[in-house]
Amino acid sequence: MARPVDADPALPRMGPGLVLRMLAKRARTFAPGVPAPLRSRFSFPGPDRRHVARYGAALGFAPGTLPLSYWYLPVQRAHMATLLSDAFPYRLAGIVHVENVLTAHAAPPDGVPLTLATRIQILAPTASGAVYCDLETVGSAHGARIFTCTSKYLARRGQARAEPVRAEPAAAARGAVIDRWTLAPASGRDYARISGDWNPIHLSRWSARLMGLPAPIIHGMHTLARTCAALEKQAGRPVVSISVRFKAPLPLGATAELSEGPQPGRYVVFCGARAAAEGAFTLA
Repeated sequence: MARPVDADPALPRMGPGLVLRMLAKRARTFAPGVPAPLRSRFSFPGPDRRHVARYGAALGFAPGTLPLSYWYLPVQRAHMATLLSDAFPYRLAGIVHVENVLTAHAAPPDGVPLTLATRIQILAPTASGAVYCDLETVGSAHGARIFTCTSKYLARRGQARAEPVRAEPAAAARGAVIDRWTLAPASGRDYARISGDWNPIHLSRWSARLMGLPAPIIHGMHTLARTCAALEKQAGRPVVSISVRFKAPLPLGATAELSEGPQPGRYVVFCGARAAAEGAFTLA
């Protein structure tokens, strides 16, 4: 049966094919100034229970729950499909996810498709020439918000500037340890099978080197999901909002240590002496 003319298109699948399209996209010239926001709408049939169960078991969530971080999987598909538009002038290979916020508003109704509405704003260049993008996706059912996801990406790096030599900053203070996990060499491929994110920088040493990295690193949203699961286990309650700022990559084979942050409701993920990620969270 034909799709109604006014219906939203189905959300594209995330997988190697979409990733290859992302890697092949090239930058183009565009008029000076800040472009108008890019917008898209897709229809998502809702979480598949078996897929949610696989995701939750792999990342440490309690059985029978719908993890907050799971919503990023359809959101990423909406983001990538929108960024592949000719209206987005930057390359997608090398774009860097620097921040993310996920908020749950309501439980999704059973058997009701969700609408994923995305808005992408390219920001004015910073003083160094770096260009960032703000992305917001709202998932709704019958007009009621189910979740909101906002992300920030670095689309173009700025010019490095010579700065006066400064003393090394003190290492971030460690709070009480909440959880600790070691990333196996296959962790990137395992997460790719669940998430559909087959970016080569996460898969193996040779594929990471093809992309200019000396070694493979784990997906940032893998780190956020492990963090979210550990926070829920400690509190015995669901996390309904969580933010993250990615500060340093976590190489495959490294050990991540999740610690309490400097204030209640905050956390820090360490890799050795470095803070790899930090953010805030709210419990139900």
